[in-house]
Amino acid sequence: MDKRDMRRSRGFSLLELLIVVAIILIIVTIAIPNVVRSRQSAQEASAVATLKQIHAAEILYMSSNRGSFGDLAGLAASGELDDRFAEGGGSPVLNGYRYSVVLSGPNNSEYYIQADPVSTTSGRYDYYSGVDGVVRYRTALGGRVPGAPVSQ
Repeated sequence: MDKRDMRRSRGFSLLELLIVVAIILIIVTIAIPNVVRSRQSAQEASAVATLKQIHAAEILYMSSNRGSFGDLAGLAASGELDDRFAEGGGSPVLNGYRYSVVLSGPNNSEYYIQADPVSTTSGRYDYYSGVDGVVRYRTALGGRVPGAPVSQ
């Protein structure tokens, strides 16, 4: 073997390494936005499911509390929801969304459930539901502007 053959068989050239690094960076650049979108979609689906869970807990709570609905801490204390919902002063953050219940009407006969994303990467929409149990969404946070139903 001469010296040229030994140099070639020892490893990769700098140009070859730079090409491999460039290919890896291109793949990562393509993959990361898809991973973020997938995570965001999963958190949004979880928010809708959690709102349905809270609505079911409100119905159970109301049936044993003379027609009055409860806040999240009260639902957790009564055993209708698990203890995670009592965290954060009754405004817990679960899977990238902050949940809250607003009670209204005589003797708390009405309620409004809100799920707001805690960051722009958590979700694209905020979700809400009322006594009717229909989960709706908004693209602009805040206010009670009617949105399209997510499910019924």
